[in-house]
Amino acid sequence: MKLIIQIPCLNEEASLPATLADLPREVAGFEAVEWLVIDDGSTDRTSEVARALGVDHVVRHSVNLGLARAFMTGIEAALQAGADVIVNTDADNQYFAGDIVTLVEPIVQGRAQIVIGARPVAEIAHFSPLKKLLQGVGSAVVRLASGANIPDAPSGFRAYHKDAAHKLFVLNAYTYTLETIIQAGRKGVPMTWVPVRVNGETRPSRLVRGMFDYVWRSATTIVRISVLYRPVRFFTTLAFITALPGAFGVARFLLYSVRGDGQGHIQSLVLSGALLATAVVLFVAGVLADLIAANRTLLEDIRARQLKNVAAPSMARAEPLRRAEAKR
Repeated sequence: MKLIIQIPCLNEEASLPATLADLPREVAGFEAVEWLVIDDGSTDRTSEVARALGVDHVVRHSVNLGLARAFMTGIEAALQAGADVIVNTDADNQYFAGDIVTLVEPIVQGRAQIVIGARPVAEIAHFSPLKKLLQGVGSAVVRLASGANIPDAPSGFRAYHKDAAHKLFVLNAYTYTLETIIQAGRKGVPMTWVPVRVNGETRPSRLVRGMFDYVWRSATTIVRISVLYRPVRFFTTLAFITALPGAFGVARFLLYSVRGDGQGHIQSLVLSGALLATAVVLFVAGVLADLIAANRTLLEDIRARQLKNVAAPSMARAEPLRRAEAKR
């Protein structure tokens, strides 16, 4: 089996050497371990440094497309390079590379297809109390949305079996961490987590520009994912919330009418009718969104099959090379 460790990068010329120095070249259960750097439109020498330090695959975006796009570019490039398992880690050396063995173990043993490295968030000194609280809240919301018990959903230290990687596609441009867990949970992909260690802070996060920005982006991401992957539940919930006061207003009007005092409450009846009509529109929107979601699921399946077909010829070409190297 082949393991490819991918690292999305943006202007990581300074931090990349330390990160690569800690990465393993041998991992139990794998015949080959290769490195992949995704240069997301860096303006420094990130790509040159990666090649000079022996990175096997370097993929570069001509412009900065964001972390989520860089992650997906890496997944597709790793699959095309014949990866059986893909490990994603950060370029700032946040995660302890020695735990890659622990991270891939459930996949090697066949117990899971996605493994999330759960950091000891409560013990990380450079995380503020507010950030620790938000990490916990975000993970709890993702747990409800996905049905998967992942204690550290925002963690970027994770491993994917190729069968799971084929099925993933990130629509959100901000980050891949939350969406891939919810998506995998909805698709029934076997998922688990393992405890991992972290290194000291090397630089401030470039993804989180502030607590308000983090909360806003995470909240909008979760709402959008809920609409995408559970449209009927999302719109039915909104319809119920809207219909409830409308039904109460109609019942109130009928009660007054029975008492002979209905003429003074026409305005509340009009408002209640508007709320009930809005609820019906929301419910219909949920039904239509569910039909669109079914079409998206079909497209995702077609994409997964295409990725498998692209990866198969690459592996076929690589096999004679491996045999030749073995004879030497």
